[in-house]
Amino acid sequence: MDRTRRRRLANHLAEGQGGVASRSQLASLGISRHDIGYEIDGGRWRRYGHQTVAVHTGPLAIVARCWAAVFETGAGIAAIDGATALQHAGLKGYIDHDVHVSAVHNHNTPRLAGVKIHKVIRRVAGQLVEAGLPRTRPEVAAIRAAHWAASDRQAALVLLMTVQQRLTTPARLAAAQRLVRGRTRRAFIRAVVRDIAFGVQSLGELDFGRLCRARGLPEPSRQVVRQTPAGRNYLDVAWDEFDLAVEIDGAQHRWGLAVMNDNLRQNDVTLSGDRVLRIDVIGLRLETDRFFEQVERGLSQRRAA
Repeated sequence: MDRTRRRRLANHLAEGQGGVASRSQLASLGISRHDIGYEIDGGRWRRYGHQTVAVHTGPLAIVARCWAAVFETGAGIAAIDGATALQHAGLKGYIDHDVHVSAVHNHNTPRLAGVKIHKVIRRVAGQLVEAGLPRTRPEVAAIRAAHWAASDRQAALVLLMTVQQRLTTPARLAAAQRLVRGRTRRAFIRAVVRDIAFGVQSLGELDFGRLCRARGLPEPSRQVVRQTPAGRNYLDVAWDEFDLAVEIDGAQHRWGLAVMNDNLRQNDVTLSGDRVLRIDVIGLRLETDRFFEQVERGLSQRRAA
């Protein structure tokens, strides 16, 4: 094969992979190890690891790093996963500079700079995107990212952002949570996914009244009605004698026009005489003590008045 045709074939192959190709892919085009060495020695291509060749000499973009991670780990067993798969699917605002790869657990995998390889027990049918970069679907990637996160706060954040940015639906996230078995924070992830999928209806185990009693606070009334110029408003919990109400927001309260509607509703209630504290249901899991300190301050201030 002449050099011009070889380079044209290699460039065409690598174009959709960030400028990289595997040695086996190049071999399938008739490009031998000798040909690859000739291009590398000539300063036109560059070697990355044992299996990956860049058909240029510049730095690797993130998509190329992902393909290289798959090639080096094993094209048949590896897939981009977790936060990296979500970023590839379009997730914005979540920072994780490592490339996360899942690999079937009964294979040996090398250590790669900038790559975190996570062993998984098995691949369930339908977990992977069918075309392009081998990667898990957003709902699976979100659950895995939550298991691999550095903290509960980070785990909750990636789950919320995945649904808020419409990379998947609450129902698909809940289905993936039932299938994907991680090693860490299983109960926490199950609870947060339930919060995202079902909102305040998932509060059974939290039981706001029980949390009040545990802290020596008076138990509030539930589903209290307030008549405002805009009509009847139902407050989640309220203490009439303290003119204090708490609204417990499900994850859906941050989507679309829900924020505007909640603000209008809260303003009406506030102007009618109640002080309103807002607590999001996931925040109640993550920062229970801090939110209840605010509730206690609200009750104490009116007591003092």
